Amino acid sequence: MKIIKPEIFEANNIQAGFTLSNRNVINTNGEIPGLNLGHNTGVDNQEIEGNIDHFLSKYEIPENQLAMASQVHGRNITYVTTGGIYKDTDALITDTPGIMLGIRVADCAALLLADIKNSVISAVHAGWRGAALGVLPDTIEEMKFRGADPESISAFISPCLSDSIFEVGEEVAEQFPSEFVDYKSFVKPHLDLKGFLKHQLMNDGVPEHNIDMDKGCTLSDNSFYSYRRERGKAGRMLGFIRMKL
Repeated sequence: MKIIKPEIFEANNIQAGFTLSNRNVINTNGEIPGLNLGHNTGVDNQEIEGNIDHFLSKYEIPENQLAMASQVHGRNITYVTTGGIYKDTDALITDTPGIMLGIRVADCAALLLADIKNSVISAVHAGWRGAALGVLPDTIEEMKFRGADPESISAFISPCLSDSIFEVGEEVAEQFPSEFVDYKSFVKPHLDLKGFLKHQLMNDGVPEHNIDMDKGCTLSDNSFYSYRRERGKAGRMLGFIRMKL
């Protein structure tokens, strides 16, 4: 199983990563080949559950310790202490060791945040809608409520659509500060989603040296699933984070 392991968490008591599609090595004959972890992808639920079991077995995580969000491109945040699928939420927070938080994406960004000093972690789903609504700053505020200190937070921004390829309409572009929108290089505006999310983290007090921003682009690299490239045939990847017991 191929995953990205964020270096920002390596020295801490954190288990975190971002799955690749793995379409050539796992579930190769599936309706959507690879490690598709999305219940909303239209394939047989048994196939998704088999992929989830495959993922959990690699990390020796009991199913009841995996908490995943059923995302709606909003700003709702849920504090969790047990596993399960949490509806209508785009961010999960826990201070319970052993609980693995998971966000599923196929072009949007998954953000993984951890304050080891104060034992608070979160996983955030941020496409352009959630980013514009402020789901990330809201999550940091909720982490602070749970005892986190922004200066102690380490953050990982997953692969997502890159600014060179993330074409948006004027109605989307105008929702972001102009420094994160390229109006000149292309026919239509292009959004720097990763840059904007990094800006939000720093604006809320997370030190720049505590931010690990992956350079991968989901649309241009076939090792990722991409909804823009594959539409209904796109699986979902998982950004995950857990405080070890």
